[in-house]
Amino acid sequence: MIEVQELTKIFRKPVRGKGLIGMIATLFSRKYTEIRAVDGVSFNIPKGEIVGYIGSNGAGKSTTIKMMCGILTPTSGKVLIDGKEPYLKRRIVAKDIGVVFGQKTQLWWDIPLVESFKVLKEVYQVSDSDYEARIKFLSSVLGIDEFMSQPVRTLSLGQRMRADLAASMLHNPKILFLDEPTIGMDVLVKDKIRTAIHALNAKYHTTVVLTTHDMADIENLCSRLIMIEKGKIIYDGPLGDIKRRFGNIKTLTLTIPPNIDPNEVEPFSDDIIMSVDEDKVILGFDADKVNLEHVVQYAFSKYHAIDMKIADISIEDVVKKILSQQEEEHAKAKKI
Repeated sequence: MIEVQELTKIFRKPVRGKGLIGMIATLFSRKYTEIRAVDGVSFNIPKGEIVGYIGSNGAGKSTTIKMMCGILTPTSGKVLIDGKEPYLKRRIVAKDIGVVFGQKTQLWWDIPLVESFKVLKEVYQVSDSDYEARIKFLSSVLGIDEFMSQPVRTLSLGQRMRADLAASMLHNPKILFLDEPTIGMDVLVKDKIRTAIHALNAKYHTTVVLTTHDMADIENLCSRLIMIEKGKIIYDGPLGDIKRRFGNIKTLTLTIPPNIDPNEVEPFSDDIIMSVDEDKVILGFDADKVNLEHVVQYAFSKYHAIDMKIADISIEDVVKKILSQQEEEHAKAKKI
């Protein structure tokens, strides 16, 4: 469905001089610095898969998405969308993809939402029967009925994002690119968006490529994770495997009575990391090295815990560790 082969994108930036004279000289200068935004990226995404494509700001995520959509042409390498290069056959490929950018809209600002949908229906040549069926389904999963007659400019951010998602699915694309689809939304709207993406994937077997900084989106939606940093892929595999790279890490959060001073309790093991947050004691440990049952028994006998919560390591924590490791490696490489 999506094939990315040694994809590279280099931007050339003119070297600017200082001051007014330097700025004028830049107009006639041929000196450039090269920014390698994407550097030899390769991956395949089969039909029907939901993939998280993540990385820090400036890692190359949006540049890759724009090349997959046909907005940018690669410096070298190749992108194939269902066997076609999107930057060479934009009109053909446009019928097979839907795109939602969190900071931009494809809807017409001053006309009612339903009229925007009708315009898109004609653009993508959707039949009347297909249009009615899809609007009915999208309305049921996204809850857009209540504001269909409102001008787009009057919609809240959450309403507009749901409307944009519906607009991107009107022509039933094979692939849906979502760039920060839940940015700035409250918890309830985020949950609606995630539920809708699952429903669209289940009903139409839509392939979804999701870029986001909200790790809850990744954990709730994606079965596979591709991580990019400094333009290069640093991880590509199942979501569960990336957690296991750091061991079977668990966090035991205890609520303790006020008469217990956790700093006076003898540590259960050197393999357990303890921290204190008001009336909470947080114990972090690798369950492959430390027996969970023994830790729980110790918590009740020594800390006299009145409540507790056990949680696995979050994907957000894993991503932070990987990115911090990458930054340390880059810092060491610069010193050398």
